Amino acid sequence: MKIMHPADILIPKVKDMTAWSVVACDQFTSQPEYWAAAEERAGNGPSALRMILPEAWLKTPRAEGAEKRIAETMEAYLDRGVFQELSDCFLYLERVQPDGRIRRGLMAALDLEQYDFVPGNRAGVRATEGTVEERLPPRIRIRSAAALEMPQTMVLMDDRDDRVLGPLENARHRMKKVYDFDLMLGGGRVSGWRVDGALRDTVQAALDSLADPALQREKYGEAAANGPMPFAVGDGNHSLAAAKRFWERIREGIPKEEVSAHPARFSLVEVGNIHESALDFEPIHRVVFDTDTSDWDTDFSAHRGEWEDVSRTIGERVNAADAFCRAYIAAHGGHVDYIHGDETARELGDRPGCGAVILPPVEKDGLFYSVLTGGALPRKSFSMGHAEDKRYYLECRRIR
Repeated sequence: MKIMHPADILIPKVKDMTAWSVVACDQFTSQPEYWAAAEERAGNGPSALRMILPEAWLKTPRAEGAEKRIAETMEAYLDRGVFQELSDCFLYLERVQPDGRIRRGLMAALDLEQYDFVPGNRAGVRATEGTVEERLPPRIRIRSAAALEMPQTMVLMDDRDDRVLGPLENARHRMKKVYDFDLMLGGGRVSGWRVDGALRDTVQAALDSLADPALQREKYGEAAANGPMPFAVGDGNHSLAAAKRFWERIREGIPKEEVSAHPARFSLVEVGNIHESALDFEPIHRVVFDTDTSDWDTDFSAHRGEWEDVSRTIGERVNAADAFCRAYIAAHGGHVDYIHGDETARELGDRPGCGAVILPPVEKDGLFYSVLTGGALPRKSFSMGHAEDKRYYLECRRIR
């Protein structure tokens, strides 16, 4: 089963790479001051910020005409020669997180024919969290008009033997480094090396081997009958789902002889090992905004055990927190947002007219088994690291 492929990857040729690279658009959704600071740091030069729509801007005038603006910016950057193309390769990444730990990754093209997010599917790549179809149209509209994609999606592999990234880490001295710079606003540092030639073929074989039926049975026992599932989407579920829907929309109009290699059939992703020591799973907290908090303390105390009981599954705890928020909003008004980071959630919850539901820590072991046996978790069940640890937009790929 060949799911991951080398790609023709575009890297910006800009003097200020820190100004170019910005964090994923679904971060800091209730902190517009972060995005104001990102705009200031991006300045007037080329920046990925001008090719995305931060979710913090979705209900503001800045969202109007975003698809056209983004598409025009992409075309302008292509015309101006902002990118250099690295053909038929993977990229090996090392991300120095704000806490100093190093997280490894691999940029690769995921075959969307091998991925699905619909409940009950048996695709080789599956969503770990529920996908909300209503969140897809804005992303599909942007992708439909765009010449390029910029990945924020991080896909996980259960590579217990470190067969994919381990050899690359040891071979850094033999690969060409293509970038190395500090990420803006406390995001740490990122370095990337081109993986081509014989080493590319070795990596391809290692990726393909993760789907081996015997290996799947060794890992998951009887649950392997619901597979094979060598990969699972960790971050960017909705972005990848939008890419899938866009591909399904245009596939029928493409000549059959072009379907197998059409650029929209693939999506550039970062592949990481769930067993990376630097990869933490964090709960995503719930904060209710613009509500009448007169009954908050009483209702919260009556229900908090439902989501704080660590003997319950992740899904049960998240469902309980969501049910409480829905019920409170129905009775007292307001709206909910999903917040990364304990301190941030508590600070927002202490503001007038707000209340925070803090979920307990999440254990990442057993995630693949859980998805194989029970399907995707409720949406916004967990986060891979803090907001500053998220993937930053950097590399691009043509999709038309």
